[in-house]
Amino acid sequence: MNGVYDEIRIVLHGLWQRRWLALAVGWAICLVGWLVVSLIPNSYESHARIFVQMQSILPEKIGITPVERQREIDRVRQTLTSAVNLEKIVRGTDLRQTVASERDVADKVAVLQETIKVTAQRDNLFEITATASFPGMSDAGNAKLARDIAQKLIDIFVAENMAGGREETQQTLRFLDSQLAEREQQLQDAEQKRMAFEQQYTGLLPGVGSLAERMQAARVELSQVDADLGAAQSSLSAVNAQMAGTGSTAGAMPSSAGPAAQRLAEIEGQIAGARARGWTEAHPDVVALNRQLSAARAAASGEPRIGGGAGAASNPLYISLRAMQAEKQSIVAALSARKNQLQRDMNLLMAKQSADPGVVAEQGRISRDHDVLKQQYDKLLEDREQIRLRNEVESQTDSVIFKLIDPPTSPRIPVSPNRPLLLVLVLVAGVGGGIAAAFAKGQLQTTYATGERLAKASGLHVIGTISEVLSTAEREARRKKLRWFAGGAGGLAAMLVLLLLVEFIQRGMVA
Repeated sequence: MNGVYDEIRIVLHGLWQRRWLALAVGWAICLVGWLVVSLIPNSYESHARIFVQMQSILPEKIGITPVERQREIDRVRQTLTSAVNLEKIVRGTDLRQTVASERDVADKVAVLQETIKVTAQRDNLFEITATASFPGMSDAGNAKLARDIAQKLIDIFVAENMAGGREETQQTLRFLDSQLAEREQQLQDAEQKRMAFEQQYTGLLPGVGSLAERMQAARVELSQVDADLGAAQSSLSAVNAQMAGTGSTAGAMPSSAGPAAQRLAEIEGQIAGARARGWTEAHPDVVALNRQLSAARAAASGEPRIGGGAGAASNPLYISLRAMQAEKQSIVAALSARKNQLQRDMNLLMAKQSADPGVVAEQGRISRDHDVLKQQYDKLLEDREQIRLRNEVESQTDSVIFKLIDPPTSPRIPVSPNRPLLLVLVLVAGVGGGIAAAFAKGQLQTTYATGERLAKASGLHVIGTISEVLSTAEREARRKKLRWFAGGAGGLAAMLVLLLLVEFIQRGMVA
């Protein structure tokens, strides 16, 4: 234990012998350190919080879901610190006085990208943090600038959501209008092309769709017309037969048809039945019946009526049958004309298909092009109407409400650096550096403060030691040097107190 105590005494004696070196090194370190600390610009930080309230009563019904609105807010938050917006901050705050070229603006934008933070908190809260630490500005200027940056960010945040979304909607509407006009023109061209094709190939064929579908529809209608024509001819034959047995006058013996007239009515009924069964005019039985019909008409025209008298009144039944006959004849004529028209159109189309085998493929391509354009047009029209409605809702209602919870703070003390602590640490470093320098010199220049140390180092026996005897003048000189040393050491402490006082005065000026 005594050995350790002696070693400590020896080290302290060596440090005291080299105290002026320690003081000089301490002053040098402190002066350099305090100068560096004084050159570090103060950083002032301003905070603000805003609350974003999303309305979900009406927007959901026109396609603005909360998820979509939240995604939009996140997008604005992420783009808030974009170069374009930061350039607005540079030109809208006191930073514009520190820039002289686009290069300076770009440098300031790069600094702001590192010093601005937008943090999304819970419950739709956003915290905006702006830090200002520009060497060319005073502490008061940096403090004011930090608050101005935070306020400008809030203004941009609101503008991006309120006006930015509407501007984007207007651009979308203009784009959709141009696309609709283009699709409408293409659709009109496709419709004209389809109409020209139909006029050239399909004529009056019924139905819609491809040529095969319309041909099938024409065949179905032709079969129906044949059936209706057969039924109408049967009805006409029945009316003719009834008229043949009915007199045209009343009050006399009723006239009756002769054998030739009865034969004529029978043949007409057979022909009507054959047509009702679908037989054509080329059928052998129909051909034979037509020949018999011609002969029967010639025989019936020259055959006189049996019975009946002259001068009698007109028979009402005969008149009614005559009207029914005219009606049936008109129906038969109309059905015959429709049948002939269908047959001609079908024959013409089959002839064109035989002459041009690719007409079916061409018709399919035209129909597909028309259908695709129609679907695209309808989809664009629906999208445009939905976006237009959304734009009206966003313009006339507040789908997003912004509330300023905490306005931008006006910083009074810098967040960094902690200058008082740094000043104290510099003093500690100076004292430690001076002691280290004195100790290092003591290790390089060996001295022997005690006889035991000399004996141990030389290996010789030390007989004794002689104490230093000082005269009065030497003691006075040493006291003077001690006062100088104490003044030098105290000067370091006084300098620290002075620097701390200056720091707090500057902070008070900012507040």
